[in-house]
Amino acid sequence: MRRLLASIHDVTPVHAARLDRLVPIVEAAVGAGRYALLVVPDFHRRGRLTGDPQFERRLRGWADAGCEIFLHGFTHIDESDHAGAAARWKASRMTAGEGEFLGLSTLDAEARIAEGRDMIEQLTGRPIAGFVAPAWLYGEDSLAALAAQNVLMIEDHFRVWNPQTSAVLARGPVVTYASRSRARIASSILWSRLATGLLARASTVRLAVHPHDVDSPRLLREIARALSAFARTHRPSAYAELLPGRFS
Repeated sequence: MRRLLASIHDVTPVHAARLDRLVPIVEAAVGAGRYALLVVPDFHRRGRLTGDPQFERRLRGWADAGCEIFLHGFTHIDESDHAGAAARWKASRMTAGEGEFLGLSTLDAEARIAEGRDMIEQLTGRPIAGFVAPAWLYGEDSLAALAAQNVLMIEDHFRVWNPQTSAVLARGPVVTYASRSRARIASSILWSRLATGLLARASTVRLAVHPHDVDSPRLLREIARALSAFARTHRPSAYAELLPGRFS
């Protein structure tokens, strides 16, 4: 069984207008409710979920339609002082200051996870599907916090796993896109086109898009093409199917 796990990151009232354009493109390829939404409770401290009733209704509607709702950090900005050289390199090179969970203490990470989960679950009436760190970057303390908070599924650039048991649920690179410069757009499109061939026989393919992808017509066209191509070789599926004993 080959699965396509499609996801939309940075779901927040701040990006409501961009999501209006992005969601239909994803749904056209994989179907309504057949993708995950990665929700940020207070994106860049500019837009709490609980402060926008219209967006609250949209989120409940997506969940009711079948979308899996993941907690995606809390603010999506990195405000930590990084002690190690490796962490400082990741914080500066692998993301534009958005690796929120890379340098948090276990106590701070647990507090953000608990508050964010409670906010989302009260809005949707459902447990979160899991957690994905902003920029897919985790510190050791954040991983300990996720295990302590009984989160069953997390992912990074190369795998999906259970932070409590370290059991790997799926392996393989995520196909994603960068829109911050022409060079990043070009490299994203190249990787996407290569990936539809290289990953055609992979058991699980993950494809992640972001609201700012809609700012580039070239990226939007490529996202639509790649999603459609993967949907022909892989069944649009839920992350929950990766959990032991869960099939649909």
